[in-house]
Amino acid sequence: MSRGLWFVAGAGAGVYAMVRGRRAAEALSPDGLRDRAGAVALGARMFRDEVAQGRAEAETDLRRRLAASDPRALESQHQHDTQHQIQHHHPEQEGTS
Repeated sequence: MSRGLWFVAGAGAGVYAMVRGRRAAEALSPDGLRDRAGAVALGARMFRDEVAQGRAEAETDLRRRLAASDPRALESQHQHDTQHQIQHHHPEQEGTS
């Protein structure tokens, strides 16, 4: 029984090592490196877009709070929001949110 157990354990360790080796070889191949670089670029682009969106939301919130304390600023805020929406309208993103 002991020999059978060691045989199964050795075979399992060999299969595990072979799978890990193939994954490492794929990750270091030109295609694997290209995929990783693409993923990093996509992540950076998504992060940049999220930061820009957060900044725009914070600015809009701040302008609304300031407009609440100054009624004359309300009309100015409406004009700014309208211009901002026109400048940042992306038709390819319609229906995705």
